[in-house]
Amino acid sequence: MRRFDHHAVGVCQGSALLFSAFEDQGEMWSGHGHRLVRHAVTFEEAFAGPPVVHVSIAMWDIDGQANQRADICAEAVSRTGFDILFQTWGDTRVARIRAEWLAIGPVAHLDDFSL
Repeated sequence: MRRFDHHAVGVCQGSALLFSAFEDQGEMWSGHGHRLVRHAVTFEEAFAGPPVVHVSIAMWDIDGQANQRADICAEAVSRTGFDILFQTWGDTRVARIRAEWLAIGPVAHLDDFSL
């Protein structure tokens, strides 16, 4: 469990179209084997410390003629942002992916002070 030392907690959320690969026969649609896409997210305001980030697939457009393999996660989480990492492998053909994310973490409070 993550406990915040602070009584001020901020929540930030967003959505990102990670790619649309079918129009131009992009690698996710036409490739084979291990493939990945990294998408950088910057928070509107910095957190006081790295937040907890949850990422999920909100929309997927995947070919039904092959196995449907996908992995999505948050990496490199910092006070100012993180990366969404989407991966697939084998013969999976992915046309489009949209991710939704939620970040919860400590934020500055009016009663905070520094010397």
